[in-house]
Amino acid sequence: MRYVFVVILWGAFIPIAIVSCPRTDAIHVTKEISAANGRIVPLTDMATARAAHTATFLNDGRVLIVGGFRNGGASLNQAEMFTPETVKFTAAGSLTIARAGHTATLLPDGKVLIAGGYDGTYLDSSEIFDPKTGTFSRGGRLTMPRSEHTATKLSDGRILLAGGVGTGWTFLADAEIYDPKTGLFTSTGRMTVPRESHTATLLHNGKVLITGGHKDRRSAMTIYSSIETYDPVQGIFQASGDLTIKRHKHDAVRLSDGRVLISGGSDERDSRGAYRSLEIFDPLSGRSRKAADTISARYKLNGAVIPLRNGKILLAGGSDTAEIFDPISMKVTPVNGNFGSARLFTTATLLKDGRVLIAGGYDQATQVGNGTWIFASGDAKME
Repeated sequence: MRYVFVVILWGAFIPIAIVSCPRTDAIHVTKEISAANGRIVPLTDMATARAAHTATFLNDGRVLIVGGFRNGGASLNQAEMFTPETVKFTAAGSLTIARAGHTATLLPDGKVLIAGGYDGTYLDSSEIFDPKTGTFSRGGRLTMPRSEHTATKLSDGRILLAGGVGTGWTFLADAEIYDPKTGLFTSTGRMTVPRESHTATLLHNGKVLITGGHKDRRSAMTIYSSIETYDPVQGIFQASGDLTIKRHKHDAVRLSDGRVLISGGSDERDSRGAYRSLEIFDPLSGRSRKAADTISARYKLNGAVIPLRNGKILLAGGSDTAEIFDPISMKVTPVNGNFGSARLFTTATLLKDGRVLIAGGYDQATQVGNGTWIFASGDAKME
């Protein structure tokens, strides 16, 4: 399972103390920042420690942080809002049901779709957050319960939900489409194999690239190197080649030239098998090639790899430090500063001014945190 220890903790309800660090309410990021690589600096803590949550950039520039789980494994229904101008987190109401391992996707009208997840059972419910009213309301039912799936906004505004885990720890090849015009979920084609801990990336041609992931558990686990693409016009998935190595718990983001960077992940050994390798998939050739090695091994970093405005890529999750990958020079360089401990299943969100908010996650000792950080480069400044 993508969050293996979560299942164990949810079953055992083991209390774990939260270790907090002193933070500042406002950080000035000015002369000490390297113009080349930038710097990671700590911010004030979130109100709630959380991991496997979501962070969604809203049209008004704020960031909505939703759900996840706390120490002990219980799912959360609390939400909070980050406002960059004030550098503050404020309460943003409560979900209609606690969720971890869900997805959150910005809709064309500025609202946010929160779908699926886990609260002790696998969920087939969804809800809608309205930034204007600051409230959550019940949405439509998914075609089946699913957690740890992917959600990809298509070119026409619909959303593809693919794979994940369902009732009875079943691994899903099933996919479905959410139509914001009707508010309904409908089944679409099935992936070529069941996948969890995979990635889904919208390509320039409107198709969706699916990479890696796994099915089954422990000694029965199969980790994939396979790639497939979803065609929203035909509603089908098709095999599309292979990665250079098998990967799960990795991330994938589209580069400015349309290629896709696949980063980190691990093999069956989890943290002991975490990868340093990066590779790039080229949709034109249909081939993936090794790009570079990161300085630190990284896994459980999905959602924490961010394309920056200058075309470079920030790798902010899966380790206690951040790095920058330059797709032109194919080089990886370190970012100044660190998180104090590894950030696994954290979130990273690009802000309107080019900075990046990094929030929550847990460390190698499975301690869930409420810490937050800002990545800023050049002469960026926070007031």
